[in-house]
Amino acid sequence: MDPGGSSSRLGDQRDPHWYIDSTYASSLKVSLRLPTRQFLEDYFHPWYRHSDIRSNIMAEVKMPSGHIDQPVIEDNRDGTVSIKYDPREEGVHELYVKYNGEHVQGSPYKFHVDSISSGYVTAYGPGLINGVSGEPSQFTISTKGAGAGGLSMAVEGPSKAEITCHDNKDGTVSVSYLPTAPGEYKISVRFGDKHIKGSPFVAKVTGEGRKRNQISVGSCSEVTLPGKVNDDDIRSLNASIQAPSGLEEPCFLKRLPSGNIGISFTPREAGQHIVSVKKMGVHIQNSPFNITVHEQEVGDAKKVKVSGTALKEGKTQCENTFSVDTRNAGYGGLSLSIEGPSKAEIQCADSKDGVLAISYKPTEPGYYIVNLKFADHHVEGSPFTVKVTGEGSNRQREKIQRHRDSAPLTEVGTNCKLTFKMPGITSFDLAATVTSPGGVSEDAEIQEVEDGLYSVHFVPKELGVHTVSVKYREIHIPGSPFQFTVGPLRDSGAHLVKAGGGGLERGEAGRFNEFNVWTREAGAGQLAISLEGPSKAEIDFKDRKDGSCDVSYKVDEPGEYRIGLKFNEQHIPDSPFKVYISPAAGDAYLLEVAQFPDSAQVDKPTQFYIRMNGAKGNLNGTVISPSGKTDDCFIQNIDGDQYSVRFMPRENGVHNINVKFNGVHIPASPLRIKVGKDDADPAAVHAHGPGLGTVKTGAKTDLIIDTCNAGAGILAVTVDGPSRVSMDCTEVEEGYKVRYTPLSPGFYYMSIKYNGAHIVGSPFKIEATGGNLAEIGAQETSSVTVETVQKVSKAAQKQGPVLPHFKSDATKVTSKGMGLKKAYLNKHNQFTVHAGDAGTNILYVGIYGPKGPCDEVQLKHKGKNNYECWYVVRDRGDYIVIVKWGDDHIPGSPYKVEV
Repeated sequence: MDPGGSSSRLGDQRDPHWYIDSTYASSLKVSLRLPTRQFLEDYFHPWYRHSDIRSNIMAEVKMPSGHIDQPVIEDNRDGTVSIKYDPREEGVHELYVKYNGEHVQGSPYKFHVDSISSGYVTAYGPGLINGVSGEPSQFTISTKGAGAGGLSMAVEGPSKAEITCHDNKDGTVSVSYLPTAPGEYKISVRFGDKHIKGSPFVAKVTGEGRKRNQISVGSCSEVTLPGKVNDDDIRSLNASIQAPSGLEEPCFLKRLPSGNIGISFTPREAGQHIVSVKKMGVHIQNSPFNITVHEQEVGDAKKVKVSGTALKEGKTQCENTFSVDTRNAGYGGLSLSIEGPSKAEIQCADSKDGVLAISYKPTEPGYYIVNLKFADHHVEGSPFTVKVTGEGSNRQREKIQRHRDSAPLTEVGTNCKLTFKMPGITSFDLAATVTSPGGVSEDAEIQEVEDGLYSVHFVPKELGVHTVSVKYREIHIPGSPFQFTVGPLRDSGAHLVKAGGGGLERGEAGRFNEFNVWTREAGAGQLAISLEGPSKAEIDFKDRKDGSCDVSYKVDEPGEYRIGLKFNEQHIPDSPFKVYISPAAGDAYLLEVAQFPDSAQVDKPTQFYIRMNGAKGNLNGTVISPSGKTDDCFIQNIDGDQYSVRFMPRENGVHNINVKFNGVHIPASPLRIKVGKDDADPAAVHAHGPGLGTVKTGAKTDLIIDTCNAGAGILAVTVDGPSRVSMDCTEVEEGYKVRYTPLSPGFYYMSIKYNGAHIVGSPFKIEATGGNLAEIGAQETSSVTVETVQKVSKAAQKQGPVLPHFKSDATKVTSKGMGLKKAYLNKHNQFTVHAGDAGTNILYVGIYGPKGPCDEVQLKHKGKNNYECWYVVRDRGDYIVIVKWGDDHIPGSPYKVEV
């Protein structure tokens, strides 16, 4: 696919956010100006009002020679600063601007210096280096002294970017372009058909502060399967369809309105297709069979008709509607995503004549990007840039940024530590286990470092990825199970950052709410924490120097807030988090929970007690089941200050009980209780197979999710990437097989969750290479969910006790005796083994002759790892004597013995 591209000559100008003035020769001065008070409030608040800016800000220039020079910082006394510099060298300079050691947004800034006689056309400005999607990026082109020649510009990248230019009539041109998706953009500036110095420039555009919403609708083609298929068989069958070009994709089996079993798929090309239906990898009767797809059935995005002004301009706080007509466009899924300053709510209504009415409701003004795709290709005009005007919701935003160093490398035999903060619990109810890469599970020690801060300690016996499970009252704490790599990290990046804790689930106005962030597995990088909602936030950050940190925040107003966590400018899994902040607790802090049960049973009433301790007000409770259903609790006054809270669970699994006093959660709420036999354990689920490595576009690939010994639960697989993927999930002996076909090259992130918790390693980063079979737009999401059945591995059925891990060295074992060289028929042939310096392990002795094992072998431990061995043989010939200390042969073994 051609990348999104735009080119332009001259047009109107948009006001730049930053500017760099440059004149030539030795008097060249570069001014960096922070133009608005709002900008300073966003990035320098609150210190800029209370102190001399110059004492807090640091600026330096790196010259082309590599030497560092100091510019002059001037306080303009109007809430802005100017940074001025007289260059002494030609070439590309870098200007670093820091506050308290932290780079301000956009730093370092690059600019090019030429001599007065160079006659070159030059370009400078922040838009050549970085930008934010949906916001104009600016730069300036200087043609002073360059003579006559045509000037042309082009911007290529992940999206179209509208370009506008303004001739300043002083030998300079102001250029503005509007990128509509994050990614790298190539900016070409040509003068007289030749690239100017530095062109093409590469600008990195981030999606900072952008909110995204997405829906998918559309029609699939359906074909009846020949022969009879039972409903029971659908669970273990999988189907795939191969197009004439060789593209093979999974397709869905479903019960059709006619009562027959059929397949559902999106045709991508005309011609004869081959459908394969298999059970446990073997074709069923009549499979494979052929179907013919006609030209008019293939989804064609060019035949989709879109109408409505809402794709050009919109209003906040109201529904903006446009229509989409896919009636003549064949079969294909329609996907719509809207990205902008707010997460616009999307509604879709299908009118009786087959025309879709789609509306979106933004809450903040600004530029919004609408990606509209049919059959994985953009409809004409997409992505659309929509200017939304109107009143905003006055949401406040606060952000802090901290650098995270790589955690110290851990090795086999060293003490490993994982810390987390969980206030208001008793350490007595905490338990931790560590599972090694080899599958051996051992209990880990938990220590209370300080009030509410706990650390898990263990000593690994092998290199590789370990699984650390931390449970409170037999339920995984938020973030568990954890991945913990012993030895060098195999991967790094935002997808390996974890976050969890009470402050990401709920909070209270007027007090600090806390949560944990674990960046150990992600390596070094920049962690950005943002909070957006009805009021400004105070954010505090404590680094624990072991790859984990504790974040706390305080807001003054109750309401709905969004907490964004980014690592190296990429959202971590499940970010942004939606958190409801309740009003200040008041007397809710006085309430205590008593006699809370450890577990409950389905359809049997369960109760606990609440002591009011003198608080006066309304008490209410709700119970939320694992499937998301909410039911009221029955609350009754027992005795003066004591109430009973009773509820009837209707399904197995972990239930959350919200107990509120005057509409505010009491300190222990939400309370968690396990109902029935809920043994679904995400720590016991593992994924492996080619589908987790490097995959090819247009090729069907698969992976196995092993759920043996993990109990029954809800398995949810979600793939985010540059294209939607056709995906299915079928049952196999050891668990479930997931198959999918990526259509566009790039990185895909596969989340595998079991009962709502990520398994270790999830989300997995998968690279797809090859040709482009769909148009790249915004990130696309595909998912599949399966209710699993209990599976037990054959190995586990036979498995006895697990052997301890021995520390030993077989090379330090010695042995001697005639029985290792020569043996005699029907006599005791002896030798001794000395393993006193070889550590601890088990001694294995085996003797094999011409007719099989010898008749008798005896071993006697004489103390301090010294052994006496004798054996009896009944046949002549050559024998082999094997002596092993644990899994390793001792020096000299195997011995050849002549009888």
